[in-house]
Amino acid sequence: MAGRTGKTPPAPRLYQARKAVHRARTVLRRSAVDYFRGEGSDWTAFVALLATVPALAYATAAEPLWFAPEGLVLPVIAGGLLLRPASLLVLYAAAAGALLVEATVLGPYTAGPGRVTPGTVLVVGAVGLSGLLIAQFRSRVGVPWRRGNTMLFDLRERIRVQSKLPKLPAGWHREMALRPAGGQSFSGDFVVATLTGPDRRTLEAVLTDVSGKGMDAGSRALLLSGAFGGLLGSLPPHAFLPAANDYLLRQDWQEGFATSVHLVLDLDSGDYELFSAGHVPALQLNAGSGRWEEKNAEGPLLGVYDGARFDPVKGSLRPGDVLMLFTDGLVETAERELSEGIDRLTGEADRYVVAGFEGAAWHLIEAVARDVNDDRALLLIRRD
Repeated sequence: MAGRTGKTPPAPRLYQARKAVHRARTVLRRSAVDYFRGEGSDWTAFVALLATVPALAYATAAEPLWFAPEGLVLPVIAGGLLLRPASLLVLYAAAAGALLVEATVLGPYTAGPGRVTPGTVLVVGAVGLSGLLIAQFRSRVGVPWRRGNTMLFDLRERIRVQSKLPKLPAGWHREMALRPAGGQSFSGDFVVATLTGPDRRTLEAVLTDVSGKGMDAGSRALLLSGAFGGLLGSLPPHAFLPAANDYLLRQDWQEGFATSVHLVLDLDSGDYELFSAGHVPALQLNAGSGRWEEKNAEGPLLGVYDGARFDPVKGSLRPGDVLMLFTDGLVETAERELSEGIDRLTGEADRYVVAGFEGAAWHLIEAVARDVNDDRALLLIRRD
């Protein structure tokens, strides 16, 4: 009957309306995402801010005691954050014209309060100049401010993903914890790990401490973690640190050195090799004796000189044994020597690690180096 009368039933109409609303919401959401990622046009923000200028000028002329002439700095500040330099200049021209209109309507500044004074012009001009400099810097870098936070988030997530440990077979347990300096999101310490060998029964893990700390070392840590992740498993174990050393030397950084420890663990036998590049010693817990033993391999810092040699130290993890790799921020400070820090770490580890406590790596950092202003990283490997 609906077809004969030519009328659309209520249900299809409601469905079409909902579909149209959903389509509009999708377009609006995509536009907002593109804008805040820095991929959209600044036309919308430009029009909105440009319309704000005459509105403020009218409000100031009508109620100068409630709307001061200095209120024009609001769209000027917003424009410096949102707009490109070309659009910003047009907004500044509109703000300058609004100041002239306000000065004409309100009269000379000597006639009373609420007028456009030379100080008003200086304040608006100084804010505008600062916004223009910021906009030009963003334009030269090629990254709008809206994209800046997204890039930092991507940087942090890439370091986190690259530091993710592979799942180990039954009978093995691994934990890792990273704590950047000063509560920041970026760390100069990172871990890369993978399973290698014909049956993927060999764990190779590299714990690296880049010179510097926090955000200053974050970009270099990201670069090195990507490079080290590509080298790991592609080269024989004894060739990894020499290749990493050559890579750092080619970067020619002013502060380009790093310490690193490379673990090669056979998950069938428990035998392992440790290669070290100026790194603090590893610690192994012997389940039979209950004692911790230092495992200190020989090798220079990465990125210092060419042709460096790295001699491994060998060991074996029996059932119940634990191997602990960490960075110097966990055990060494200006007030505490390395040996004292290691003693404190092993003492706390007896409380968490020996009992097989889940989350032991995080709790150890909290117990030993909670307020240390340095990057801290801890990797635990336990044979059940």
